[in-house]
Amino acid sequence: MRVARPQALFENRLDAGRKLAVELADYQGRSTVVLGIPNGGVPVAVEVAMALKSDLGLVITRKIPIPLNPEAGFGAVVDDGTIIIDEDMARRLGLNKEQIDYQVNKVRAAIRQRSLLYHKDKPLISVAGKTVIIADDGLAAGLTMMAAVTSVRRRRSAEIIVAAPVASASAVERLEKVADKIVTCFTAQTPSFAVADYYRYWHDLSDDEVLRLLSDWRRRRMREG
Repeated sequence: MRVARPQALFENRLDAGRKLAVELADYQGRSTVVLGIPNGGVPVAVEVAMALKSDLGLVITRKIPIPLNPEAGFGAVVDDGTIIIDEDMARRLGLNKEQIDYQVNKVRAAIRQRSLLYHKDKPLISVAGKTVIIADDGLAAGLTMMAAVTSVRRRRSAEIIVAAPVASASAVERLEKVADKIVTCFTAQTPSFAVADYYRYWHDLSDDEVLRLLSDWRRRRMREG
């Protein structure tokens, strides 16, 4: 269901991507790759890539959900096998190794399915020696983005820019330790934070919607040369 929030900063993710692209205008014309985090980060990444005339790819990462509270996470997994765990949170939750491994394996299986769907048999886009902009629709805790940055760093990128229309101050602080630069349209200093609150129209994107967005991007890129 699409939920309308009249006080939001962005109409939808495409609008957010266009506004974020303005903040990233200095990267136009450089050797830049934009990587979107599915699913919600893809429409944002598409608009950024079109505005910057950059190549577009995906970095598939998912949070590791907390047992009995799947909306929250205590780590993240990336499609290349990269795993990050918030050890302090895991200890506070009382999670043992078997529980952590169980959750990680479930996420790995889901990522494998998504990777097959999105990448099929195509190799990952090359980022070696390039500036990489990793885009998502928002940064709450920042764990999935941190995992994405760690993964992309291993692929010998020259510079990594984390980009999101909106982020919590705590996520920005966390990501400043691993990324070269953080770019947002708005950073929230509030004690509680939900990405959806900053969008007038918000819904969870389906895999079919992501595939359509990627297909539309390829057509637009061909038209614009």
